[in-house]
Amino acid sequence: MIRIGFFFLLLGLDVVSKLVALGHIPPMNIGGYPYGGIGIFSNFLGISFSLNMIVNTGAAWGMFAGHSGLLFGLRTAVIVGLVSYLLFYRSGSTPKIPLWLVVIGALGNAIDYALYGHVIDFFHFVFWGYSFPIFNLADSYITLGVLGILFLTRRAKKQHAI
Repeated sequence: MIRIGFFFLLLGLDVVSKLVALGHIPPMNIGGYPYGGIGIFSNFLGISFSLNMIVNTGAAWGMFAGHSGLLFGLRTAVIVGLVSYLLFYRSGSTPKIPLWLVVIGALGNAIDYALYGHVIDFFHFVFWGYSFPIFNLADSYITLGVLGILFLTRRAKKQHAI
């Protein structure tokens, strides 16, 4: 029961954060604090962070922009496939929490597409002059899930090698 609550909490945080972004964060433009956003901190050890609302019709980093229908279908297939795997396949070695993070992230971005026709992104970091692609909480969940899978897989391989 706690896992289901955690699932909905993370998904809810993503949905609410995007609603707040739509209502309160100015759209990205050239000029002002990095690119017109709301500055959170500037030049802390060379890193700046701001909130800049943009819409993304593509996948990560705007790749495949203009193919949002195809991407929605792929997201839906990933969600259905992972949820089916997680609910019906029983394996003690499967890293379930990282997979659920990927599901939550994919679902959050799919909800955006279903509601708005695009994904809402708003976290903007600039690392030592390099503007990192703007992202949202759902993207963070997917990234953490994939990193968790890689970490757990590597750890399991090391344990089997011993």
